[in-house]
Amino acid sequence: MDNVRFNIAERLQIDYDNQKYQKFRGIQIMINDPAINQALQLLIEGNKRFAAMNATHPNQGKERRDEVKGGQKPFAVIVGCSDSRIPPEILFDQGIGDVFVIRLAGNIVDDTALGSIEYAVDHLGARLVVVLGHAKCGAVTAATQGGEAHGHIGSIVQLIIPAVEQARAKSGDLIDNSIKENARLVAATISSSKPILSKMAEDGKIAVVPAYYDIDTGMVELL
Repeated sequence: MDNVRFNIAERLQIDYDNQKYQKFRGIQIMINDPAINQALQLLIEGNKRFAAMNATHPNQGKERRDEVKGGQKPFAVIVGCSDSRIPPEILFDQGIGDVFVIRLAGNIVDDTALGSIEYAVDHLGARLVVVLGHAKCGAVTAATQGGEAHGHIGSIVQLIIPAVEQARAKSGDLIDNSIKENARLVAATISSSKPILSKMAEDGKIAVVPAYYDIDTGMVELL
């Protein structure tokens, strides 16, 4: 298990180094693909409804439950944080079977999370992957504070440290900058994950987009 953690952390740093020389492709693909654009628009409009206290709670009744008995076809994947204040289906105002959600503290990804994403895009047909960082993230805050993290929490913090180091070079609030850098880094890690996700991203079959949720306003912004 320690080897797995080390390899992932090493890959995160490599992804950061690559981003210094390569423009992130996710938004470019999204603009050029109507299906991915439509998926993103559904999330954006849903979030606007949620933030304005006008949520419609779609696809949550018996009819929808019956509809998805035979299988699921989510239109997007949300890679989010385990934080109880950040439930993706609610803040994007979506329903049963609409989004495929993967949640780990700090919206990090390990090999099992990457496998889950692969399943969602390669087998279920989702075209859009959103990595959702959020304000006041406890995992990222812990990574900025340094020191020893006890138990398995240390494995989470280790994966966030590269984002913190990148954020230290920027002006402004270290925690907030680290949260946004972490979302960008995780998005880059997903889009460069071999053999499946990197090929799908390169071929324009999926777009991987980092985003940031503001707990105070309820709004999501793309990064």
